[in-house]
Amino acid sequence: MDRAAFTLHDVSAFPVVRMRNGDACTPGYAPAWCREMDALLGRNTPFVLIYEGRRNDEPHDDRVARGLWLKRNKDALAERCRALIIVEPDRDRRAALDAAFPGLVRAFGTPQAACATDEEAVALARQALRATG
Repeated sequence: MDRAAFTLHDVSAFPVVRMRNGDACTPGYAPAWCREMDALLGRNTPFVLIYEGRRNDEPHDDRVARGLWLKRNKDALAERCRALIIVEPDRDRRAALDAAFPGLVRAFGTPQAACATDEEAVALARQALRATG
């Protein structure tokens, strides 16, 4: 995999992929996010995404663009992305995420979870990858 083609996602430990949070909420990031997600799906290999919990609001145009991409690619994403895991140390924020996940899973087809630590997220990612071969 050409790591240089990925500016928003760290693919160095593929199939565990991490979002680099430095650019995650910079206005205008969605086109790069969509290209990188297309590249991940194009590998036709199972993977897991790990994100850190958001601390800033996502720009509206980027949220819309990502949402449209997610709707267009729901089936392919559900087939290849074994889990989307958010690292959220704050217990209340994790609880809010846990409450939102059922609706997000229905909408986008990908299992989602929140973990308190990066170590927990990596362990869950490996478990999700093993469970599906």
